[in-house]
Amino acid sequence: MQGVFRVIPRSQHSISRKNISNGALRVLYRLHEGGFRACLVGGAVRDLLLGNRPKDFDVATDATPEQVRTLFRNCRLIGRRFRLAHVVFGREIVEVATFRGSSDDGSGDRHLVDGRLVRDNVYGSIEEDALRRDFTINALYYDIADFSVLDAVGGMDDLARRQLRLIGDPQQRYREDPVRMLRAARLAAKLDFAIEPATAAPFAELGALLGEAAPARLFDESLKLFLGGYGLASLHALERHDLLERVFPATARALQTDVDGQFRALLEQTLANTDARVREDKPVTPAFLFAAMLWGPVRLRAQAGIERGADAAGAWSQAVDHVLREQAQRVAIPRRFTLAVEEIWTLQSRFEQRTRKRALRLLEHPRFRAAYDFLVLRRGESAQIDELAAWWTHLQSLGNEALAQEFAATPASAAEPTAAAPAKRKRPRRRRRKGKAATTPLAESAE
Repeated sequence: MQGVFRVIPRSQHSISRKNISNGALRVLYRLHEGGFRACLVGGAVRDLLLGNRPKDFDVATDATPEQVRTLFRNCRLIGRRFRLAHVVFGREIVEVATFRGSSDDGSGDRHLVDGRLVRDNVYGSIEEDALRRDFTINALYYDIADFSVLDAVGGMDDLARRQLRLIGDPQQRYREDPVRMLRAARLAAKLDFAIEPATAAPFAELGALLGEAAPARLFDESLKLFLGGYGLASLHALERHDLLERVFPATARALQTDVDGQFRALLEQTLANTDARVREDKPVTPAFLFAAMLWGPVRLRAQAGIERGADAAGAWSQAVDHVLREQAQRVAIPRRFTLAVEEIWTLQSRFEQRTRKRALRLLEHPRFRAAYDFLVLRRGESAQIDELAAWWTHLQSLGNEALAQEFAATPASAAEPTAAAPAKRKRPRRRRRKGKAATTPLAESAE
């Protein structure tokens, strides 16, 4: 790759300014009028050429971040690893990046640790910038000066072939940033592209480097993988390239030993439902995703404890502790989400308590809807879970009078739990401070 641009004139490509956001156009034109080169770049150009509607528009320019800020009052500079300018138009944020250079003459700010790029603020030409990007299909530029598309790395040919190809030496690029392996799987899933063999070849050797990536960054990447509208395809891509075990090791082990397919069915249905909600612009929550991702490992570990003679409540508690602690070493799931995950799991046992008082209290629980949806996903586990899900579905359709009749007909045995799911785990009480009310856990204890 020599960095020599192939110029595709406006008459030979499909990008139209009417499909570019007003904010991005304003940034492009103002930079151009200010004497700077200004190009739309990356995923927006790729998606426009594929006939898709981009969610975000990124701009590349030879203006420095400080020069960008002088042109826009509605601009703020962000980032340490990559210094960027964000130009804000109401709810739209246009990200503006200065062309990256390939070598540091001492005037820039580049820092590597054990081969990994931890800071990179070295500026250069548009040709150098193209070679610094990750995949060829993300290194296409739409030049506002003449409305042409610029391609220095064969990105247009790869779009036509529907393949994802890394720019440069794959070994070096993955060592610089191991998370690029996950990004490759995610983009291949999103676009329904194949990963070019040389790009995928180092996964087996270098996949272990993901264990050295910051857990907080892997949390962000997990949300992009599974909550971006292509979660089911992303799961399959990670499995196909043996990357799932690098990020969710317990989930990967549970899927590999899932002889009856119950856990796979639950997880795939969860991701399919999540994808549908994203397409319909409905809210999705990381807590429900992680509750599904880790349910198989927790259930397997708890059942193994029970088979060794542990009591059910203790086995579940130890399993939850172990799985969440193990997962936190790879993906830093914030505490507010792990608390919600535990509540969703805890409430599963309370669905078995079908006396009037307990059922009505559960219906009013703030996490009821998520826990009920999770119960429905579990229907394939047993005939008993299927019957429970049907009963709670029926219960929610009843009025007050019908509710009274329903509970009058409920057999007493229905109130007895069978330890099919974890009970509420006890946490150490905090010592009450003088002048302050004692705190209480988010979830109620199962009675």
